[in-house]
Amino acid sequence: MADKNRIFVDTNIWLYAFMEGKSEKVIKSRQILSKGTVILSSQVLNEICINLIKKARYTEENLQILIVNISNHFKVVPVNSDTILQASFIREKMDIDYWDSLIISSALINDCKVLYSDILPHNITVEGKLKIINPFV
Repeated sequence: MADKNRIFVDTNIWLYAFMEGKSEKVIKSRQILSKGTVILSSQVLNEICINLIKKARYTEENLQILIVNISNHFKVVPVNSDTILQASFIREKMDIDYWDSLIISSALINDCKVLYSDILPHNITVEGKLKIINPFV
């Protein structure tokens, strides 16, 4: 039986959660990461890492600690050929780019009910199973 509280969190939500301060985006992002079973794909983890290296100037040591902490507290799922194939089917139905279709595919394959993203279309349901929510709208 699938966990009904499985949520998928896109890259920018993670990045806001790592920021200092108490802005609305920081607070909401942290709240999202503290509820349910949070899923992220290896793609999202890669995007987090490259952004923290380039924009926040994370050292390799800081990055390694972050990767271990994320892996210990959240479920990191791989992007594999099934994910890529389903992403192709999604692109046939939706006007969406390659990388975003992989995010949606990863969420669907891992039985997530909600996908939090600030760049994907807000308040739509994909394949009758996955609701995309922009938490900042």
